[in-house]
Amino acid sequence: MSKRTFWTTALMVMTGVAFPLYAQEQGGAARLEIIKWSMIAASFPLGIAAAFGALGQGKAIAAAAEAIARNPSATGDIRGALILGLVLIESLVIYVLLISLILFFLPPFGKV
Repeated sequence: MSKRTFWTTALMVMTGVAFPLYAQEQGGAARLEIIKWSMIAASFPLGIAAAFGALGQGKAIAAAAEAIARNPSATGDIRGALILGLVLIESLVIYVLLISLILFFLPPFGKV
């Protein structure tokens, strides 16, 4: 038996022995665990939305700058479309922020 197989088996046995210790908690502790995981789960979409919103805004600004460089006489029209696009991208990120804040401050499944 190789060292890797031995340590993997030992780790699995230790996990199996320790797992029943955490299998059943007090009623209040399980409720707090749900709230904790709800907050963690609410933070992931916010980070993803912020990252992709920033990427989308950067791509929009780069495309607008290139379009203005190609056709300077259409600067006003391009600027208007750019501002509208940036507002829509930012509103989606703010919407995700709102949903995340609701999940942060309102306890899941009713009152604590």
